[in-house]
Amino acid sequence: MADPLSESIRDNASGPAKASGDAGSIEQHKLSDQIAADKHLASKDAVNHKSRGLRFNKLVPPGTL
Repeated sequence: MADPLSESIRDNASGPAKASGDAGSIEQHKLSDQIAADKHLASKDAVNHKSRGLRFNKLVPPGTL
């Protein structure tokens, strides 16, 4: 379950930046701001994973024991 801060960031990034009434206009967030919010949320999700993006393997060359 996502924390309330992540949900509010996601909702604010997906909603309009500005809006006006009486058949008015809507202005979308800048693309760079949306990308920054997506990177921020993805990095928070990556930190919570067990492997955290690291994988260790032991390499054994053939013919050696």
